[in-house]
Order: sequence, then structure tokens, then C-alpha cells
Amino acid sequence: MSLLIKSQAAGQTVVQLPPGALQYVGFSAYRLKAGETLPVAAGDQELCLVLLSGRVSIGGEAPEQGAFNWPDIGDRLSVFDDKSPFAAYLPPGSQASVQALSDVQIAVCAAPGSATAGLGPRLISPQSMKRSVRGKGANTRYVCDILPDTEPAHSLLVVEVRTPSGHSSSYPPHKHDTDDLPHQSFLEETYYHQINPAQGFVFQRVYTDDRSLDQSMAVENSDLVVVPKGYHPVSVPYGYESYYLNVMAGPKRVWQFHNDPQHSWLMDL
Repeated sequence: MSLLIKSQAAGQTVVQLPPGALQYVGFSAYRLKAGETLPVAAGDQELCLVLLSGRVSIGGEAPEQGAFNWPDIGDRLSVFDDKSPFAAYLPPGSQASVQALSDVQIAVCAAPGSATAGLGPRLISPQSMKRSVRGKGANTRYVCDILPDTEPAHSLLVVEVRTPSGHSSSYPPHKHDTDDLPHQSFLEETYYHQINPAQGFVFQRVYTDDRSLDQSMAVENSDLVVVPKGYHPVSVPYGYESYYLNVMAGPKRVWQFHNDPQHSWLMDL
């Protein structure tokens, strides 16, 4: 199957990972106009709602946890603003409603949850998120850990990355598709891309050592790339800036990656 899922130009759903495409990761992104609402039901999954841009109020109820209400949150006009997003963690069984107070973009990240883990719904504030610079030279990119493995969840890992014009990202190529801790963990992944200006594109390749999987894609604004396994570097053409939201999940909630040995020499530059 194609690992590139194209976005929709109109309608509330921007892009959605088809059911069954991955075993552990679920993803969808939505656009809301002021006054519109988005119902969210976790079912047997845990969710992380990432407010990409705009302002919302989120309210609902979680089993045995009671009601929750986070009114008037959000202060980003764009994912390219130099600030962290607001996000919300919802445990399995949660029911919620997202009310747009302005034009809004919001992502719903999903993974298997545990009803017995005792995790309650919580607002994840921008101030709580670790921001860092990764790489150097034309490999520099800017990372925000939204839901890292140091914060409570059962399966989900969520991170966003901004990559400047002409730079590479998720590079040198790395993978995390083998359950071989402490050397490498098995994590599926999705990349939700946005590009500034929006008419641009980036390139992403997903490939395995034996090339049984090897797809190279021209990715446009709001497209989704599926990474079931393999290496998955991103290259950003000159003149355009890249943003992507990563969702990862697997049998163990640990991010431990392995660099492609053919390109590991780049780490010494």
C-alpha cells in the first residue's frame, strides 16, 4: 500500500489514518470554524488531543474520574509560531467535546490504552513541554516533546518538530522497528506534515535494510505519512519550512532508535 495519505481540501476532517493501517497508532486531524464542535470518544484507546492552532474549550467525562473542563485554551496562530501547543490526555472510555472559539486545527492521536492504569484526563500545558534543538548545520531542527516517555501514558508518544528551509530532519536515517531493548524498541509512527508557505512540499523516504519496503514521497501540506517500519528521513527544499507531528506507539513505551549504519558516519561531522 502507499504510505502517503493525501489530505482533503474541504470538510472538517483534514486527513485520517484508515482503520487497521497500523496495529498501535491511530491519527486524525480536523479543521473547525468558530462555533463548530468536534465530538471525541476514546473507546478502548488513550488519546492525546493536540491543539495545532486556534482557541478551543474542551469538556467531557472520563469513567470513574468524573467531569473535566478546560475553557478557552490555545494561543498559537500557526504551527510555525515559536511556542509550544496546548494538548490534552484522555484515558480509555473518555467522552469529550471540543468547541472552537476561533478557526482551529486540532489533531487526535490514539494508541492502545489501559482502563486499569489509573490515568486520569489532564491538560498538558505548553510550559510543561521540553523544547530542544537537535542536530547541527543543515541538520538542525527544533523539537517539542508533547507527550514523551517521561510523562504518564500507557502507549502514546507524541512530539512535534520544525525544520528550517533547506534542512534535513529525522536524519541521519534511523529506525525503531525491532523489539530489542536496550538497543532498539518497536514503535509504529505517523508523520503529519504542514509546510510554510502552504503551497510547498517536502520529501520523505521510508525504507528497510533489505529494501522490501522502499517508498519515496513528495509530501504536501497536511498530508500524512505512515511508518510501519524502516528508516524515515525528511528533506526540506530551499524556501520552505517544515512542521510535522509524530505519533508513536508499540508494545513497550520506550523510544530507542537505531541509525542506518551506511549513514552513521554523518554523526561524526
